[in-house]
Amino acid sequence: MSNILILNGAQPYEFAPGKLNATLVDRARAFLESQGHTVRVTTVAEGYDANAEVESHIWADTVIMQFPINWMGAPWSFKKYMDEVYTVGMDGRLTNGDGRSPESPKENYGMGGTLTGTKYMLSVTFNAPREAFDDASEPFFQGGSVDDLLRPMHLNARFFDMTPLPSFAAFDVMKNPEVEADFARFDTHLGAVFAEAENVAA
Repeated sequence: MSNILILNGAQPYEFAPGKLNATLVDRARAFLESQGHTVRVTTVAEGYDANAEVESHIWADTVIMQFPINWMGAPWSFKKYMDEVYTVGMDGRLTNGDGRSPESPKENYGMGGTLTGTKYMLSVTFNAPREAFDDASEPFFQGGSVDDLLRPMHLNARFFDMTPLPSFAAFDVMKNPEVEADFARFDTHLGAVFAEAENVAA
């Protein structure tokens, strides 16, 4: 089996203390451990050591990033985590520079990552409804998908040469929550994604 790092990137607020994201992290850990995987969890808002987090990324075969979408992106505390941890990892542990060379300073930007073979999965929670995405008639996202919105996160992972697994999203979690249905979909998603990942590895 494999090593899995789960990052809980939720930022607690009085109106949104992060219980759903914490529960999804707990469900993922319980499921993956039951399948024989070794799991580490970092709850970003509780603090962390940047160098230890770099080493956990190197240790991991898969990184799961669990967080709510705040203002169309990751919460500020998770962005701070990325700024601090990923910058420390620029010493060659996560990436050898930005991929360019003195001989070709205009080519291969972003292709210096050292986490080749490491997979990642984004799992997010939205107040937006599912129907707001993938529909050109909806004026806000204009036909864009969840992964279109998450493109900066995907590019961060690509910078380290990580390989994406299918993303998961829970929608409308504040105005029209369907928590039990979300949990069932999440369990099914994990089962499918990690069964496929193990088959590929085998």
